[in-house]
Amino acid sequence: VGLGATNSSQGKLLLGVARPVPTAVPCSPGLQCVCQLCEHTNFTCHTEGACWASVMLTDGRQEVVKSCVSLPELNAQVFCHSSKNVTRTECCYTDFCNNITLRLPLGPEAAGRSGRRPAVAVALAVAVAVPAVALVAVLAACAARGWRCRGDKPPNAEEPLCEGALVGSGKTLRDLIYDMTTSGSGSGLPLLVQRTIARTIVLQEIVGKGRFGEVWRGKWCGEDVAVKIFSSRDERSWFREAEIYQTVMLRHENILGFIAADNKDNGTWTQLWLVSEYHEQGSLFDYLNRGTVTVEGMVRLALSVASGLAHLHMEIVGTQGKPAIAHRDLKSKNILVKRNETCAIADLGLAVKHDSVLNTIDIPQNPRVGTRRYMAPEILEDAMNTNIFESFKRADIYSLGLVYWEIARRCSVGGITEEYQLPYYDLVPSDPSIEDMRRVVCEQKLRPSIPNQWQSCEALRVLGRLMRECWRASGAARLTALRVKKTISQLCVPEDSKA
Repeated sequence: VGLGATNSSQGKLLLGVARPVPTAVPCSPGLQCVCQLCEHTNFTCHTEGACWASVMLTDGRQEVVKSCVSLPELNAQVFCHSSKNVTRTECCYTDFCNNITLRLPLGPEAAGRSGRRPAVAVALAVAVAVPAVALVAVLAACAARGWRCRGDKPPNAEEPLCEGALVGSGKTLRDLIYDMTTSGSGSGLPLLVQRTIARTIVLQEIVGKGRFGEVWRGKWCGEDVAVKIFSSRDERSWFREAEIYQTVMLRHENILGFIAADNKDNGTWTQLWLVSEYHEQGSLFDYLNRGTVTVEGMVRLALSVASGLAHLHMEIVGTQGKPAIAHRDLKSKNILVKRNETCAIADLGLAVKHDSVLNTIDIPQNPRVGTRRYMAPEILEDAMNTNIFESFKRADIYSLGLVYWEIARRCSVGGITEEYQLPYYDLVPSDPSIEDMRRVVCEQKLRPSIPNQWQSCEALRVLGRLMRECWRASGAARLTALRVKKTISQLCVPEDSKA
């Protein structure tokens, strides 16, 4: 029984004008389905949910995928929806019922004419119409490209992926991600949904560049998203970052919200996309460069960074648990500022995961290392024990202390503030080498200076003390992220409740 036979008014829509999903489905245990990617099980899969077949338009070609839909995915009401002219999907509930051939529908005019004309007439019509159609197609393509480049929409243009979907139902992209990560594995959106979202994003403008590639602001169903586009030679970094972001239970308000990953290949070049939430204020580096912060703003920024790092470092034990993760490249340029003036940690391409059961550390095979200016002394001296996971967390804490120094310098107390500077700006060149940093940090044992005027403000005094504890030469003597978070949270307690 396909979805076309159902008539539930409670079905939710995701991508486009779709048929409602039944609220109750007769799912027999051990349903068997065709699975194109399951070579090791003779191209079959088993599920408690439904069999699934879908055809999607990709680079002008129709691609068919057949697989199983798990019960959580079925209950989340995402997989069994179609989008006009882009995807067509069928879910069914008997053994191997997805062994069908799907095609995207033709345009209404073509569909109305097909099958009613003699073959000769059709051939003649095609012979006469092809040059005209080709010309119209070229003009249309040029116009569409112009609309896309300007971010405008053509007159009376439809948005089939948004019509009656998230916008019409009041659901935002954030709601969708929350629904899927709480009802499913907790590790992110299903891959097909990620792919569908990624391939229907319209890029608007470039907002940043880095050694990995470019960051664009894009639009999906009227919502802003950030699209990080990696070059093909940096595929390892793209894959690693997407893998880390989809770790079970990683999602947190102070870690950048991951949406989708996709690779786009047209035969001559490959683009690797990482789609995430868009934060218009940019990085913490940009934010501090633009202006100063109040004492309350400083505490809010510092606490949110510590909260994100504490969640990253924390291991959550259980069947839906989360491994401990170390960032390895924490700096102000890899921290984003949200609209509510709190932070979200981003750029997890160098992160490492710890498997406490096997006591193994998943270190990416990546030639990139962290940023030299923020490297802990033990890394600069090549003396860190990489067999102990705590070593990676302690290196993150050292970097956290430097980030706090950047924030505190921009705090305005009594109208006095200092210009923005990077850590060690007065001790090393603008692009320091490992040797430059080793000489200053390890041999001379210097650290960024803490101004005397910070002693006049309790919050700055506490933050200054935390910095010193974070950038100690011995990693074992540094604070943990959780300890830092708890200490800063005390600054948020109202004065009348401290007694």
